[in-house]
Amino acid sequence: MNEQTVYFNGRFCPLDQVRISPLDRGFLFADGVYEVVRAYGGKWFRLSDHAARLERSLAALELAGFDVAGLEGAGNELLKLNGLDRADALLYWQITRGAADFRAHAYPDASVAATVFGMVNRLPHRRPEEPAVVAALEDRRWSRCDIKSVALLGNVLSFNEARSQGAVEALFQRGGTVTEGASVNVAAVIDGTVRTHPESEYILSGISRKVALEICREDDIPCREEAFSLAELRRASEAFLTGTTHEIWPVRAVIGEALEWPAPGPVTRRLMARFSELIR
Repeated sequence: MNEQTVYFNGRFCPLDQVRISPLDRGFLFADGVYEVVRAYGGKWFRLSDHAARLERSLAALELAGFDVAGLEGAGNELLKLNGLDRADALLYWQITRGAADFRAHAYPDASVAATVFGMVNRLPHRRPEEPAVVAALEDRRWSRCDIKSVALLGNVLSFNEARSQGAVEALFQRGGTVTEGASVNVAAVIDGTVRTHPESEYILSGISRKVALEICREDDIPCREEAFSLAELRRASEAFLTGTTHEIWPVRAVIGEALEWPAPGPVTRRLMARFSELIR
């Protein structure tokens, strides 16, 4: 029996007591969004940024029924109830459009309540990680990657294709332009400047990506939110990934492009050190 305490539709309860209807639109249509927040020693990291992104995702789906203002309080209670209030942990929230009486593409009546689920899991701080080997794959996902939707099948298929090639992440590209990874954002140091794909419908703008750019600007590291091609990546002196789980993650090689770097490079090391200072 799993004794983990979770949040479900307004109450805290054991995970094994959660019951979700097979008519839930998250199950039938992936009609929902999610958010993931990191806690260090029981303290949330950049919670306001995560809350703002969750609000944007909910608005993009015209999905009501979740009070983002309650995110911190409910998250704190989950940490406490699971004995993680002084631990490193990961908070997961998922909100779907709920369960109507029958399956239909049209949005259900406003009286149908959203399904809201939240959980926390221990996630020890595991820096430094081994430098990543990534696989260059065509980005075949839908064109609204900026919405943090639970519809992640394209990411899942690509992630596991990368794994089958001996990589630990995917490096997506559309028509030769690097976008992001299956679960991370991507940056490279090209001609001395940190470059990463600008915010658009083709990437999920990550919070760790935002923090990395802030560090660059504060420390006078040249940076630009400007897309780069695979051809330009071949000129890069180093590359790294950013994400809530991995923070700043140096890239060692790109399978399929015969690219390899000493990792972490000097800029990535500097960003990793500054990121560590922020979470302390």
